[in-house]
Amino acid sequence: MACCGKYQLSEEKIPNGRLWRPLIYRRCTDIAWLIIFFIFWAGMMFVTGYAIMAGATERLHFGYDSYGNVCGRRNSPIKGAPLSGQDMTDRKEVFFLNSCNLEIRNMKINSIALCVSSCPREQLNNRKEVQRFAERNGSYLCVYSLNSSEYTLNANAAELCPMLPVPPSKSFPLFRRCIPQTPECYSQFVPVLINVVNEMDLFHRIIAGIMTSKDSILGLCVLAVVFSLIMVAIFRFIAVILVHILIALVVFGLLFVSSVLWWLYYDHVTDSSIELESEKENSKFLLAFAVGTTVISIIIFVLILVMRRRLKLMTELFRVASETISTVPLLLLQPVWTFIILIFFWAYWVAVLLSLGTAGTAYATNGGHVEYKPLSAIRYMWWYHLFGLIWTSEFILACQQMIISGAVVSCYFNRDKNNPPSHPVLSSISNLSNYHLGTVAKGSLIITLVRIPRVVLSYIHSTLQGKDNACARCMVRSCTCCLWCLEKCLRYLNQNAYTATAINGTDFCTSAKEAFFILVKNSLNIAAINSCGDFLLFLGKVFVVCFTCFGGLMVFNYQRALQVWVVPLLLVAFFSYFVAHCFLSVFERVVDLLFLCYAIDLETNDGSADKPYFMDKALMEFMNKSSEETGKVRNPKAGNHPSGTEMHLMV
Repeated sequence: MACCGKYQLSEEKIPNGRLWRPLIYRRCTDIAWLIIFFIFWAGMMFVTGYAIMAGATERLHFGYDSYGNVCGRRNSPIKGAPLSGQDMTDRKEVFFLNSCNLEIRNMKINSIALCVSSCPREQLNNRKEVQRFAERNGSYLCVYSLNSSEYTLNANAAELCPMLPVPPSKSFPLFRRCIPQTPECYSQFVPVLINVVNEMDLFHRIIAGIMTSKDSILGLCVLAVVFSLIMVAIFRFIAVILVHILIALVVFGLLFVSSVLWWLYYDHVTDSSIELESEKENSKFLLAFAVGTTVISIIIFVLILVMRRRLKLMTELFRVASETISTVPLLLLQPVWTFIILIFFWAYWVAVLLSLGTAGTAYATNGGHVEYKPLSAIRYMWWYHLFGLIWTSEFILACQQMIISGAVVSCYFNRDKNNPPSHPVLSSISNLSNYHLGTVAKGSLIITLVRIPRVVLSYIHSTLQGKDNACARCMVRSCTCCLWCLEKCLRYLNQNAYTATAINGTDFCTSAKEAFFILVKNSLNIAAINSCGDFLLFLGKVFVVCFTCFGGLMVFNYQRALQVWVVPLLLVAFFSYFVAHCFLSVFERVVDLLFLCYAIDLETNDGSADKPYFMDKALMEFMNKSSEETGKVRNPKAGNHPSGTEMHLMV
């Protein structure tokens, strides 16, 4: 970081106040908080290394045998287990030697499990047929130490080979276990498998669901990108007809997704064949998801009815923002880079999470079998890892906000509108990386520290449901709502603090304080107009989330068997909202920046020949028109603009 340099202003000074002009020379801000961020990420690297060394995500999805070999993979030998370390690349199914007489003892199945190439499709009545099946299909159903030529000759074959007769079986699609197809064996095998799955704690079932659905989650994230690009095109070339189409699509999407969720919940409740704990949890999650979606839909419908008269004002607002973006077209590419960085970070985070969930120590028992001792202490690392997800995601988004702020303010505070600054985005990236990463780390940490208690309180509130202590539930709910409001206020203040830092080069606290005072002086004017733009952008995000979740419902509903599939759906909803926020935040930030720069312009200039306003004609006309639309009381001030246009300004 280029932390040397001094403050030097690019314009003349204003008496008795800060200049509020972009700086030429800067110095580093909030260095201590950047050091804290680096130390925190050193801890993240420790968690990552430990998870990789101790975890084995393949065991969840691909299955493993009784000797510590993961099916479908090359394996490393385990001390004390002579049959470990096998190459199981071609052996992807798990076969139990006595699948018709399975029992659970101390949370473990009493049968020896082997990795085989394929499950027997026909019943094998004697060891000669087992030998013939091995020679024809390359699938060896006896213990690895016994050669196929010895299946009928070895005296210990009765113990090392499957119990006769071997029933025909079929590979289960999720856990890749050979499930017997004869009624008498199936009736004994399935309850044992159900008990094994139900004995897994919720954390491991969620991990299994994420692992199984990773391809679907990735594909749905790509779908969210497509929808986000459509929204960017709509807002770039905004028109009244497009606004009406967007509102119609959002209404249709909310109604359709809510209806599908209620239908799926009804289908789960009325299905009498549900035995798995994971499917029961799916029903609970579906009910909560359906209720939440219905409540959100009602709220949005009411807001649409309230805001429908301001559609024309919304379109004018985004036309002004589009003209600003056309001056710096590279701003539209900024969300793409942000999204790519977030995708890599999320992929890393999920991979480490899967490793944490499967961390365990392998040890050999009598007879050369391998068992895994779970590491209980590693669960605490999961909370550290979760904190890293929120803080780092907020940090990446804050960097995007700072870059956009630096580019827009350099163009706004430019006297010659026909000669904009060269490479404003690259200059903003340079200022961020060299001087203001500490400010971004501090601002994102504040948001994280507010969000974590809110998540914890939400969890406590959910656990108190159905309890008799109504007073405690009410207090927890009230605290949650207060934290939610605080988070929204701090997030808006942070964005304006980044703008003040991009202009004045001050630290986070100083920037937040000065931006707050300017916003308070113009709060009524800014809030009346800015709410229209934020609402339209919110509808765009709802559009992306609705149609991405609809695709997720169609995909995950066919994988309901042995996984908590609603949790991957919630993960898709979270990621799709993040993706939409990344792309549409350009317009959101430009709109907020225009109003903040407008307020700064009023604060530091008076429209005279010595201190003309920086705002261009399009912004002047919009502010005048919006004052008439919103019915605000105006105090006209005459001023000289570079273009010679007289304007009326709102107070």
